[in-house]
Amino acid sequence: MSRPAVLKAWGSAAALVFAVGCSSGADTGARGTPPPAPGSASSAPASSGAARPAGDGRVTVAGTLTEGLRSPWGLAALPGGDLLVSSRDERTVTRVDGRSGTKTPLGEVPGVVPGGEGGLMGLAVREGWVYAYLTAESDNRIVRMRYGGGEDDRLGAPEPVLTGIPKGVVHNGGRIAFGPDGMLYAGTGETGRTGLAQDRESLGGKILRMTPEGKPAPGNPYPGSVVYSSGHRNVQGIAWDDEGRLWAAEFGQNTWDELNLVEPGRNYGWPEVEGRAGAAGFVDPVAQWPTSEASPSGIAHARGAVWMAGLRGERLWRIPLAGAERSGEPEAFLTGEHGRLRTVLADGAGRLWLVTSETDTRGTPEPGDDRILRLDVR
Repeated sequence: MSRPAVLKAWGSAAALVFAVGCSSGADTGARGTPPPAPGSASSAPASSGAARPAGDGRVTVAGTLTEGLRSPWGLAALPGGDLLVSSRDERTVTRVDGRSGTKTPLGEVPGVVPGGEGGLMGLAVREGWVYAYLTAESDNRIVRMRYGGGEDDRLGAPEPVLTGIPKGVVHNGGRIAFGPDGMLYAGTGETGRTGLAQDRESLGGKILRMTPEGKPAPGNPYPGSVVYSSGHRNVQGIAWDDEGRLWAAEFGQNTWDELNLVEPGRNYGWPEVEGRAGAAGFVDPVAQWPTSEASPSGIAHARGAVWMAGLRGERLWRIPLAGAERSGEPEAFLTGEHGRLRTVLADGAGRLWLVTSETDTRGTPEPGDDRILRLDVR
């Protein structure tokens, strides 16, 4: 069964409404066949993914902004509403017009060495710079490139911001974003070497916090270090809520994927625990899922909820929040409709951009893959 077509004119009044609802193993799932039925984000009884669970959430797919992207990974918004999207495997950054979807190549980023789950990944934009998290020959690193944003502008030469993040075939992390405090945050992975997550001297298996120049940020829990939190397996989603709290999505191994509320200096357990354990010294996740139902990548906060893109799970999760706690059970949307979902980005007006991920060697691409979809949510 093929995925349904999506309206390209997302501004049209005839928008489609869809109200349906990497672990260490193979990230599989037949193209067009919905993944296994979802359970709740806790050990509560499972709920069906065929229809949206009861609640206040709703997703309207207003259409496709652009298509024909190859291995898209990072997404960042420019002032004025246009988008930048990275290609993990082709090492390129492309500008996408936020209204027409017209794509303008900005060039290949030198020094990127794609392979496995590494390549050109997260993007962030600040004051005339484009920041990128990438896999190089010897490490993962964060660089920045000048970009004026004019019609004929191209990316400048990359300047190192932070080097020495461990790299591997798997678990390279890759998401970066500027927080409400103006500091740059990065989610890293432990590259399959589980001990790195608990090693405070390693940048692997951590969330990092730094100045825009890559120095340890003021107020970090460990003086002279960019390490903000530890005990992570593979963080690919970071976002802040309206109160400035940091949330992170994390790949589990064989049992539980996680959504964590991240606080400085706290330890989130990997590899000692996976999911909720109630173990002394470790922080339990706010929500958890079987790995077949999530394998979470990007997250965003909009309209009182965290929205989490699922790769293996092929669905968009909504986790309603009340302060630092969940206010209800997570809800699954778009289950099996658009394949693997890599990145979700809030536009600041209560809507979302959603990036599919069928051309990353683990999906089953159909004509037009991959896409950026425009979502209206409430």
